[in-house]
Amino acid sequence: MDHDISAIFKGLINSNPYPVVVCNLEFRIIYMNDCAAERYRKHGGRELVGKLLTSFFNPEAISKADMVVEWFKESKDNNRVFCYHNDEFNTDNYLVAIRDENGELMAFTGIHESRTPDTETPYKMD
Repeated sequence: MDHDISAIFKGLINSNPYPVVVCNLEFRIIYMNDCAAERYRKHGGRELVGKLLTSFFNPEAISKADMVVEWFKESKDNNRVFCYHNDEFNTDNYLVAIRDENGELMAFTGIHESRTPDTETPYKMD
């Protein structure tokens, strides 16, 4: 059975245990995974889709994001910027360019990467 590629990618993004928020180049939120909807519930959760990042980002954060997006536009090689470490969740947070098949900037996203080593037994499935 074939699946629509967009459904596959949405499933992949929703499997991420950390927030993923995708914005267009006008800073409008176009997608958020389930974790992001829950994490940002106090700001409106899934209701933020379609709204500008200014709905819940402070002016300093918007200014920094704007500088990063401008840097993404300067070169197809400019694709990832470390933003900050979140002590509460022990994650490093990045802004990442989303480019089309020609390398043109289409959107951007925030990525959270855990810095806590996984202590599970490899391939344990019970």
